[in-house]
Amino acid sequence: MTISSKVVNAEEEEDVSLLDLPELALECILQRLSPSGLCSMARVCTSLRDRCRSDHLWEKHMKQKWGRVIGPAAYREWQWHIASRKRPSLLKKCNKRGLFRSLFSVCPLSWIRPKLESSGEPSCSLSVDSIKAWYLSLESGKLWFPAQVYNRENGHLGFVMSCYDALLSYDSRTDTFRARYSPQGPQTIEENIPWHRLRAPPIDVPPHVLHVSDCLNDLKPGDHIEIQWRKNKELPYGWWYGIISHLETCNGNENHCCCHNNDMLILEFNQYSPGSQWRRVVINRKNHQEEGNGADGFYGGIRKIFLLAIALETSSFLLDMKRKPTVLLLFVLHITPEYHVSTFGCFTDMSLMNDDVVTWGLVGKVCYTPQTYF
Repeated sequence: MTISSKVVNAEEEEDVSLLDLPELALECILQRLSPSGLCSMARVCTSLRDRCRSDHLWEKHMKQKWGRVIGPAAYREWQWHIASRKRPSLLKKCNKRGLFRSLFSVCPLSWIRPKLESSGEPSCSLSVDSIKAWYLSLESGKLWFPAQVYNRENGHLGFVMSCYDALLSYDSRTDTFRARYSPQGPQTIEENIPWHRLRAPPIDVPPHVLHVSDCLNDLKPGDHIEIQWRKNKELPYGWWYGIISHLETCNGNENHCCCHNNDMLILEFNQYSPGSQWRRVVINRKNHQEEGNGADGFYGGIRKIFLLAIALETSSFLLDMKRKPTVLLLFVLHITPEYHVSTFGCFTDMSLMNDDVVTWGLVGKVCYTPQTYF
């Protein structure tokens, strides 16, 4: 054998394919790829295409980017979106064969396949239950999904410290969202909504349905709550932040307070000035249902939020540190009645504040971000 042939054979032996790597090594590489990287890798060959659309690879990306704003209602919207796009053509074909009813009754969704123009893959390559298909549909902005928006309409004074249901669409160019609010009356559309103003609905209740309050007997002064409120009975509810206050007959001394034994509850909304008709509301914890009138609106269900934030005046905690505001907050995240975690956070850049705070919120099942309190 000549020297030149030996060199050629050595080069051929060193030409190792990505698929020749050990299973664990290949899996580690794929797990470190970004969504765009996985899409590019999927175009290499059939084997990699099948690997790169696996749910376990896309689940991480879905949780990292969309976990805070996606809930059960958004998943139902995705399923309906797929079904509505495919059903007309499938109905036409199946009616010719007389099989549609039997197929739909046996397996209504599993045989429907999404069409994702942005993915560059044939529609039959992704299952309706594929996390990749859902991720790409959200990224494209073509899917309008239900979520909730803090301080709607760019912080309009009438919606401060509230959270409203809306249909949202993502704009990848600006990394913001568009929102469509209540269909009753003139439809309101809001543009350029940042991520920190969104959340997945903490309770899977439609916006027109009264939430059944299951925490009334446990509420006591100092507890943080959200309550459903709507201007009239034709409109959907929004969720409004408030605090349980002491009764007027109580001096506020914790050692002698008996407010938790009283049937009456005082809800206080400090975002309104003293004397405002919406500053304080009295409800009966024993027989509370929707109550109100055309002037003050209608108050619905109550849910307790497990967050105690010392909401001090912003001016007292804004320091001139390299011309960037610094905010010091104390959070007590009540994980169980017997155990809680205290976390201090100091942020020198408000743009960095959101992700850190939301991360804490997920650990403690917290629904509000500090922006809501200021």
